[in-house]
Amino acid sequence: MFGAPGKAAVTLSPRAVAKITALMASSGSSGLRLGVKKGGCAGMEYSLELAETAAPMDEVVEQDGARVLIAPLAQMFLIGTEIDYEEGLLESGFRFNNPNVAEACGCGESIRFKDMPEAG
Repeated sequence: MFGAPGKAAVTLSPRAVAKITALMASSGSSGLRLGVKKGGCAGMEYSLELAETAAPMDEVVEQDGARVLIAPLAQMFLIGTEIDYEEGLLESGFRFNNPNVAEACGCGESIRFKDMPEAG
């Protein structure tokens, strides 16, 4: 919807592909829905959930068997984002290298996008 023709809205690292395909296989879902919502100390947060089907206006990104469904309201905030997956002893999860982020809070869970009014 908002992406450049012939170019995926987001890209996935090999670790993200492996994790998403494993989640899809174990849950029987058709993909991982990615969105943004208000919340956190910086104003916005990413949201992730397994999805049974793509919604009519979802941007569908498929890469090496992994499928990410981008919610319509999130598409303009996610263009150019690379999604990675990191595993550690204390914490594991998806990481977003998003060129549209102006700042992130100290905990890394909350973000503020460029040209977005302050949350209030």
